[in-house]
Amino acid sequence: MKPINAIRMGGTDILPLVEGGKGVSISTGISAGHWAAAGGAGTVSIVNADSYDKDGNVVPQVYHGKTRRERHEELIDYAIRGGIAQARIAHEIAGGKGRIHANILWEMGGAERVINGVLEGAPGMIQGLTCGAGMPYRLSEIAARFGIHYYPIVSSARAFNALWRRSYHKTGELLGAVVYEDPWRAGGHNGLSNTENPLAPEDPFPRVLALRKQMRAFGLDDTPIIMAGGVWWLEEWQDWIDNPELGPIVFQFGTRPLLTRESPIPDAWKQRLLTLKKGDVFLNRFSPTGFYSSAVNNSFLRELRGRSERQIPFSPELLGEHTAALAIGARGRQVFVTPADAQRARLWTEEGHTEAMRTPDNTLVFVAPERAREILADQGACMGCLSECRFSNWSQKPPAYSNGHKADPRSYCIQKTLQTAAHAHGPDQAEVIDHNLMFGGTNAWRFATDPFYANGFVPTVAQLLERIMTGR
Repeated sequence: MKPINAIRMGGTDILPLVEGGKGVSISTGISAGHWAAAGGAGTVSIVNADSYDKDGNVVPQVYHGKTRRERHEELIDYAIRGGIAQARIAHEIAGGKGRIHANILWEMGGAERVINGVLEGAPGMIQGLTCGAGMPYRLSEIAARFGIHYYPIVSSARAFNALWRRSYHKTGELLGAVVYEDPWRAGGHNGLSNTENPLAPEDPFPRVLALRKQMRAFGLDDTPIIMAGGVWWLEEWQDWIDNPELGPIVFQFGTRPLLTRESPIPDAWKQRLLTLKKGDVFLNRFSPTGFYSSAVNNSFLRELRGRSERQIPFSPELLGEHTAALAIGARGRQVFVTPADAQRARLWTEEGHTEAMRTPDNTLVFVAPERAREILADQGACMGCLSECRFSNWSQKPPAYSNGHKADPRSYCIQKTLQTAAHAHGPDQAEVIDHNLMFGGTNAWRFATDPFYANGFVPTVAQLLERIMTGR
């Protein structure tokens, strides 16, 4: 195994190990602080992070506003307070060692306001700003305003080229590194383009090499590239270390920090990680963001698949093959489907999926009455956690505050399910976890086969970094 040496990043020599950011109360100040204290770059998520009352208890994110816009303002306030709280915790634990980065999704509702609010409220506590899930053109401007380094997340050389030419070239000295997030292997939301096959993963080496060549064209020979997604044992990446073609490389770990003693996820979630098999984590496109995302295959995802499978196109009038009348809704409004689809609809109705819900694509999905009520309630309770949401049709852009499409019942409220999963407690937490979204990298099945976790061993963050440094 090649030696793993410190690397210059963001103006500081640190271990080439970065904690990947995981939103909504998962990448906390405790985890990030301990990662930095061990010599790497810890990451706090400022995507609806937890804040605390005077007794140290988590403040429940309850929304009282009567309109989406009012609830959106509440969400931004929660996110700023939570981000400041987590930054302070991380700063105190790190004790001046390593680096503390903050991670946010550019497509989060009110992202720029949250970033500015957290950086203003936690001065000097955050040394880097990491951002992806979209094209964060203004990331460099915000970083320059606060005099910190920035770390854009991209999945191709083409994406970085666009970011650099449009804005980053103005503040290139503050570009701490470029995060290449593998769109097939990383957990959470991924940057697969419409031309890339989600079922045909590409070798990351030529893609990262293309990114390095693009960076060199801009004079960024010594700016590190952070490899994110699918990294487990560093001995598997020996050809990347000290490779003159690739230049300086740093490795990011997002999934492995889930299973540490400092990780805030419920115990049932940690135990589930230890039992995963290859193929239990895969890409899906149910997210209200419209992006692909990687998550554990559980009853939550199976229910979403079932919704989309119980789906037929319809026409409001007799048209072509749509000759069979079908009554839908409480008023029995008549639409037209093909005779074959009419038969499928009857079978689904007999199974209890009696409610036909319209989608933006002129299709109907059939669900049980209690599921229909839940979907409508979640859509009505939208608090604008995304810049645009296909599930609720919210948009943060005035004056309409709508994306202009019908709300999509094939998706889900991502804020609700992630908050529920992150804060599951008590004897039924395993069931709660199974019925909610569990993001994870596609290599999460390796927890069950890695001897480091034998007999259910859960390491501290320091023990995990020590193990990673051995390369094994």
